[in-house]
Parts: sequence; structure tokens; C-alpha cells
Amino acid sequence: MRIAALIAASFIFTFVLMPFVIKRLRDIGMLAIDYYKPDRRKIPTSGGVLILLSLVVFYALNGVLALNGIKLYDLSKIEWYSALVVIYFGSFGLIDDFWDVGRAAKIFAPFFFSLPLSLVLPYSGVNLPFFGYVEMGEFFLLFVAPLYVMVVSNLINMHSGFNGMAAGLSAILMLTLVVKSSMLDRGAIFMLSCALGATLAFLWYNRYPSRIFDGNVGALSMGAAIGVGIISGGFLVSGFIMLIPHTINFLMYVYWRIMHKLKPEDDRWKIVKFGRVRDDGTLEVPNNLTLKWVLPYYFRISEKQAVIAMYALTTFFCLISIPIPY
Repeated sequence: MRIAALIAASFIFTFVLMPFVIKRLRDIGMLAIDYYKPDRRKIPTSGGVLILLSLVVFYALNGVLALNGIKLYDLSKIEWYSALVVIYFGSFGLIDDFWDVGRAAKIFAPFFFSLPLSLVLPYSGVNLPFFGYVEMGEFFLLFVAPLYVMVVSNLINMHSGFNGMAAGLSAILMLTLVVKSSMLDRGAIFMLSCALGATLAFLWYNRYPSRIFDGNVGALSMGAAIGVGIISGGFLVSGFIMLIPHTINFLMYVYWRIMHKLKPEDDRWKIVKFGRVRDDGTLEVPNNLTLKWVLPYYFRISEKQAVIAMYALTTFFCLISIPIPY
């Protein structure tokens, strides 16, 4: 019941503030082109800052109330360190939205942002099907765990591009992790609940047709929350399962890049970031080399239909992952 109340409070906080953020971002010129609209309209971006702010506000509020003798949630160290890691990721994304930090920093810096979580993890190994628990010691704490969070955040960031897609998929993944963490009474339930409520509110404004984009601050905040939620709960195997669509998308992109390097003169492998929308509202995409483009490449479907298909695919794998305890 308290988790539902926290999700609702975070939702209301973000939902109420979002119109003011949209106006402010438009006023300061933080805009991005929506390439899948006929008029190529410019939409305010970096709205994901409210997901990050929601986390900060509700942790601070819980702490202030606790100092005054009002205990709403008794937060463990893993909850506090989980929030710290997400704040690191989100703050880095916010900086990148204003000043491009460069590709190398984007790839490697998140690894170090994840390290604080290693100080409080209650385990240092992984449960594997058929093998049982495999103890890995410091190698797990100092390499595997932070690498896992970093990879997940990048997977979330890459599997995006349509209105409501990244936020919707992230909300599905967060909800799955909240359910699993609540069932098994472990992990960063408070952090995930704050992030889920804020992400759902952001999705309301980000759904088709978008009034706000998440920006790097939103993508990295959502991605870090999911990665930390998986690691803090010890859900590495089930986390891999729920992220299978994101992983397939990444592998498709790697294949695309390799073929472009091998055959740069072949237009089939030309690197392009966006498709376009036809006069009838259906998508025209340049190839089938990223997961979100597969259906539009073979069928005349709209952006909204393509996003729903991606929701359904991730929901399928999330449902499979729920009964898996590790």
C-alpha cells in the first residue's frame, strides 16, 4: 500500500510540474526536431530532469520527516546508494544536454558512476540456472555490477526514437522490478517506485504526439534506475530476460556498424538516424537494421502502432522474468 502511495505521489509531483518545465524549456530554446511528424516540429527536450528531481525530492522529504520523528520509509543503505548512482547518471545526462561531453566520456564515465553501489551490495556473485550461486568476490563488485548498470543504461538510451517509446518501455521494466522486489522483499523498492511514478507522469506528456522529449538526463536517469534496480535485487538473470528486446536492438546496431565499415560504398549500410512519415501517416524507414524499424520496414504502420508493438514485445519478456527469482 505504501509503495502504491509513493508511486502516486511521485506521479502527481511530476505531472503537475511538467507544464511549467515544458514552457521553460521552450523559452530557453531547449528544443529538438520531431522527425516523424510531417511538419518537423520542434519539441522541448530534457524534460526527463523531472524524473531526476522527483527522486531527489522524495528522498529528501523522507529524510527530513525521519529527522523530525516521522518514519514513512525506513531506508536501507542500498536504497540510499541506489539513489546516489541514479543521481550521478542523471546529472551527467543533464550536463551533456547543455554541453556535449564527447563520445568517450559518454561510454566510460557511467562505469565509475555505478561503483558506489558496490559498497553496499549484500552479495558478490550471481545465481545461474543449472549452476547455482557462483561466487565472484571483488571481481563482481568492482567490475561486473558497475558494468551491468552501465550497459543497461546504454541499452535503454539506444532503444528509443519514437514518441513515448523509451519512457513507456522503461515504465514497463520498472513496474516489473517493483513487483519482483516487493514479492521477494529485496532491492531498491523506494528508488524504483519514485522513478516509476515520475516516468509514468512524464510518459503522459511524452506519448504520441509528444509535447516533451526526455533528453540525455531522462534517458540516463531511467536507464540507471532500471540497471540499479536489477543489480540491487540480485536479478541479473531475470534482468537479462526482460531486456532481451533491448539487447537484440543493440546487436542489430552492431551488425549494421560492422557492415558499414566493410562496405561503406553500399547504400544499404549507410548510417542514418531517422526515417520519415508518409502523407498517410505511416512510417517510411531506411532499413530493418534496428528493432523499432523492423515492422515499419515490412508493413505500413504508424508511429503509434510501432510503439505499441515494442511495448507488447517487452511486456512478454517481462512476464516471463517475473517468476524467476534471480
